[in-house]
Amino acid sequence: MPEGPEIRLAADRLHKVLADQVIEDAEFTLPGLEGAGKRVRGKRVERVTCHGKAMLTQFDHGETLYSHNQLYGVWRIARRGNFPRTNRQLRVALHTDAHSALLFSATDVELWPTEHLAEHPFLKKLGPDVLDESLTAAMIVSRLRDKTFKRRSLASLYLDQGFIAGIGNYLRSEILFQAKVPPKARPADLTKTEIQRLGRATLTISQRSYRTRGVTVTQATAKKLKQQGGGFESYRFAAFGRKGQACLTCGTKIVRDEIGARRLYWCPTCQGPKS
Repeated sequence: MPEGPEIRLAADRLHKVLADQVIEDAEFTLPGLEGAGKRVRGKRVERVTCHGKAMLTQFDHGETLYSHNQLYGVWRIARRGNFPRTNRQLRVALHTDAHSALLFSATDVELWPTEHLAEHPFLKKLGPDVLDESLTAAMIVSRLRDKTFKRRSLASLYLDQGFIAGIGNYLRSEILFQAKVPPKARPADLTKTEIQRLGRATLTISQRSYRTRGVTVTQATAKKLKQQGGGFESYRFAAFGRKGQACLTCGTKIVRDEIGARRLYWCPTCQGPKS
């Protein structure tokens, strides 16, 4: 499933072609949304943004299109009239005079009053977006120390969208590795230095992945790993997907665990033991 950086990059692409454009035609195919096309036809898109893994397309008449890709949904952009070849089912089509924004396969789609978005059943449960420009390391540290979260294992907490929205499997492994904290530790178990390091790593890794389109290691590390051969997956991560390979810091073999039926990769030396 795409994580926060991938969803934000998709929102950026949609914003580029839809913002300030009038929707000349629209199509919604999911049951219960058959009349939604009339509600956005002739309306101007003010902006496209996201919160966690939810995409939000805001119109000037006071409604916002909420969509969640879940496992299989995907937004695609095409020149108007050039429909992409795909076996996916079309869910939403927004057509400007020049482009079409097309949502395929998703099933979680709604038009919602913009002024009441905070009341949306999914959105109201989310924590701050990990890529929100207003989010700081100090704010993350404060949440880690909050009684709601401080006694939960980091492995569980860092997949909870109510803690911070937009973090998924690969970001979790990469953040915890960067911070050098044990996955099974709780925020309450960490020292002041460790918890501050974790707050900084949460921002650094997420923002780097967004800037580089999925690379979480530094530019120098990525270059070094590239020289060893292999494709994109071979140099984008420090821990995730590197089971049995040498830790880039200490040389210990990276371990893979299944926690909550989700893969987690970590270094027993750099991140142990606190469990």
